[in-house]
Amino acid sequence: MKKLLPASVSLAAVVLAGCTMMGPKYEPDTEYQLTILHTNDHHGRFWRNDDGEYGMAARKTLIDRIRAEVESEGGSVMLLSGGDINTGVPESDLQDAEPDFKGMAMLDYDAMAVGNHEFDNPRDVLMQQAEWAGFPFLSANIVYKDSGKHLFKPYEMFDVQEHRIAVVGFTTEDTVKIGNPEYMSDLDFLTPSDVAQDLIPELDEKSDLVVAVTHMGHYQNANHGGNAPGDVTLARSVDGIDIIVGGHSQNPLFEPDVQNDTLILQAYEWGKYVGRLDLTLRNGEIVDYTYDLIPINLRGDDDQLMRPEIAQDLEMLAMLSPYQKAGGEALDTVVGMANGDFIGDRAVVRNEPTNLGVLVARAQRMKTKADVAVMNSGGIRADLEGGEITYKDVLTVQPFGNMVAYVDFTGEELMNYLNVAASKQAGSGAFAQFDGITLRISDGAVTRARIDGEPIDPNGTYRLAVNAFMASGGDGYPKLTDHPNFVNTGFVDADVMVEFIQNNSPLDIDNFAPGSAVVRN
Repeated sequence: MKKLLPASVSLAAVVLAGCTMMGPKYEPDTEYQLTILHTNDHHGRFWRNDDGEYGMAARKTLIDRIRAEVESEGGSVMLLSGGDINTGVPESDLQDAEPDFKGMAMLDYDAMAVGNHEFDNPRDVLMQQAEWAGFPFLSANIVYKDSGKHLFKPYEMFDVQEHRIAVVGFTTEDTVKIGNPEYMSDLDFLTPSDVAQDLIPELDEKSDLVVAVTHMGHYQNANHGGNAPGDVTLARSVDGIDIIVGGHSQNPLFEPDVQNDTLILQAYEWGKYVGRLDLTLRNGEIVDYTYDLIPINLRGDDDQLMRPEIAQDLEMLAMLSPYQKAGGEALDTVVGMANGDFIGDRAVVRNEPTNLGVLVARAQRMKTKADVAVMNSGGIRADLEGGEITYKDVLTVQPFGNMVAYVDFTGEELMNYLNVAASKQAGSGAFAQFDGITLRISDGAVTRARIDGEPIDPNGTYRLAVNAFMASGGDGYPKLTDHPNFVNTGFVDADVMVEFIQNNSPLDIDNFAPGSAVVRN
């Protein structure tokens, strides 16, 4: 019999490449203990926040403690990620998430789903990140258009607790809309449930346990709205997936959602929680489990710690500190002032016009001398609080480094574009924010549009400002880069916004109120 794998040893070291099922290795009628730890949607939060919440140093302390506990009782630990390590905090973004992936390597992650935000950077950056990580990036549904070969491995096989465990990755097919088209034009994102129909039965034959790491989203009862189908749809589409470790929708599941005998897990975002699933295995089956979302120094509504404080691991802290210092030195410069808050909270800006949506769009409109600007709400990542505004604040709002672009349209072309923008569903990152135009939208269609108080002339000429992500067809917007009048200015969106704030400070929030400019009914 193979020895139980010590929990402190990287499971990736015992990957079984291309193994076939040769009969069970576990002892019949014997119980084995396996703990699966997981995080998702890290988004650059390698450092704790100003309130001492989350951060990779405290996460390491917790994970080391759990590993020691499980190992002492004869069990083993796997550590998995639901993806989206990139984009969200300037200190990380400016350094290509190097501290984050090197931190994950120190934490000894075993595998990760490839998230849509892994495509916010050029391909060479993504491949460098995979080297920093040293553990497998997995996605069974991302393939090269010309060859059909996978960009990353579709799955890995692990030998843990005398069981063969298949870990398979899936990535939301929405990536083609919400990722940067410039960085994935050579790739196809296949429908995960279609891929699963063939792959999961194969893995079920090869393994005792099938675990899917996914970046697809958890949508209650499969009601995914304008998003691509998520984990519930995947679980219902095929038999044989025992556990889904998910991400993308960034919601906490405080107990597993059981669908078609599949345990679906998700641990919110940013490393705020570490999910812990303790499994009892017998005869190749899960016979019992307990689950906990463990908060990493989070504070409740009363501002008190939700659980006892977790100290920061000094080794991790020493590794991360130079990155935090290097990333922060250039970001604290004050670029302007505002007399109130600009609203960019995900739950608000993706559902209604906000003053921050107007501010971002106006900065781009003024820089390009455009008549109209349209901004996708998914490109707005945080509130911009009143008072002093720093370069870091702006980068937190706009972390993607998109170029600002424009195109000179006929009035007819502009109306066609506006109708697409108006049809973008509330709740999605595609939801449009506008400046320079008054619109009435009914049932997703434009029924009235005016610029400077005048109706749009179908034969007139109008300049539209957008970011390069949208111009490339991102979020399902019409592709503009092939239009003969398209211009990529080369100006980075965050720098354009900084310049606008500097030139117009102090900002008066009343000048950016959406008001009645965009009316939906």
